[in-house]
Amino acid sequence: MKWFAPSPLSIKLPLLAAAMMVLVGTVASQLVLRSLAQVQDARIQELARMHVEGLSVALGPLVLRHDIWEVYDTLDRAAQGSEGRRMVLTAVADERGKVLAATDPKRVPMDSDIAALTADAVALDDLSVDGASNVLSLLAPLTYQGRTVGQIATELDVADLLSERRQALLYLIMGNAIAIGFLSMTGFLAIRRMLQPVTTLARQMTETKGEPHPIPAADIPRGDGELARLAHTYNSMVGAVAAKAEAERRLAERERFVALGRLSSSLAHEINNPLGGLLNATDTIRSYPDRPDVVRQSADLLDRGLRHLRDVTRVTLDQNRIDPESRGLSADDFEDLKLLIQPEVARQRLDLDWCVDLAAPTVCSTPAGPVRQIALNLLLNACAASGQSGRVGLHVSLQADALTLQVTNTGPDMPQAALDRLLADGPLSPGGGVGLRLVRELARGLGGCVGHARPDDVTLITVSLPMSQGAANAEE
Repeated sequence: MKWFAPSPLSIKLPLLAAAMMVLVGTVASQLVLRSLAQVQDARIQELARMHVEGLSVALGPLVLRHDIWEVYDTLDRAAQGSEGRRMVLTAVADERGKVLAATDPKRVPMDSDIAALTADAVALDDLSVDGASNVLSLLAPLTYQGRTVGQIATELDVADLLSERRQALLYLIMGNAIAIGFLSMTGFLAIRRMLQPVTTLARQMTETKGEPHPIPAADIPRGDGELARLAHTYNSMVGAVAAKAEAERRLAERERFVALGRLSSSLAHEINNPLGGLLNATDTIRSYPDRPDVVRQSADLLDRGLRHLRDVTRVTLDQNRIDPESRGLSADDFEDLKLLIQPEVARQRLDLDWCVDLAAPTVCSTPAGPVRQIALNLLLNACAASGQSGRVGLHVSLQADALTLQVTNTGPDMPQAALDRLLADGPLSPGGGVGLRLVRELARGLGGCVGHARPDDVTLITVSLPMSQGAANAEE
């Protein structure tokens, strides 16, 4: 049955129906043939009984007198009757089993033993047209006035009954074949038509690439049947999936804009803080141009401030540059992140716990941009969650085959909506953390995973990113 399993439903159901019809036809044919056999057996037994009883009445006195010529004459006249034409041979014997007369004296001589003729003979009640031979042998007692005075042996020709049975069998086979063929083809077409919506639904589900497509209205059956409701339900599901995907796309874009706004705010604060000091330095130079020591100090202040602004802009440009062939992640990237997050840490008077345990300059072939964006978004969220005078930490470690980033903060635990953005794939509710869904998408894009824990009232976000084999060998 292994060949039957992969067949489509539109083939299996008609074949199953045809098999059931063959079974029903076979059983029905057997019942018809059995009924015909019973009718034929009843007919032949009734005919044989009438023949034996008639001969018993006519031959009883003659057998008692051993009147051989009268016995023969009676048998000859009985053979000429309509029922006698079926009797091929009839022989009468006395009580000793010696033949007195027979319709064929040459075959059954007088005074011969009747047992030689009745070797295959059966009793009247056991007479049956079994199909083994065209001639049936019967042996019955010759009873006269309640006394058995002899025996009657008869051979009956049943060739016509066997021919009738074979003809009935042939008609049944032909009729069943025609009926099964017609009903199978009709059932195949009808079932195929009824299952067309199911076939269409299966094709839509298996051929879907990227996103599911609804079933065309022309392929949906009319009415309010089960298949029509199934097709409408599938189309509703496809619409819901498309709406969910569109909503997630919009929410992801919204989070990116929110993250960009937060980053812009931090950059504006970082740039605005040294500007006041730089302007004061320029005013000092203008006010005391004749004092070299004051000019030198103000110039040094200008140089440090401008270098700081240059570093901030360089880190920001590196962070947001679109580069399909981004360079590999290195320890310097985390130093840039520390410089970038420092203004937010200073603004909220946070304690920064920074530990980057990387021995090699180049960690792995993983692009630096996504990793920097993951760390920056998590650090910005940690700063926002810690509040004033809290503690924020970043711990980076390199194992044999993975890079692990751990961002901690001492603020309250993340709300469920933020956890759903960071850890789940379901629909997002409005609002929430900055770039949390983006963190999840970037981590999954790099083949990594994101985890959350709350040990000792400290929120711990862990990002594990796999390291390529080549980079691992280089590190060793």
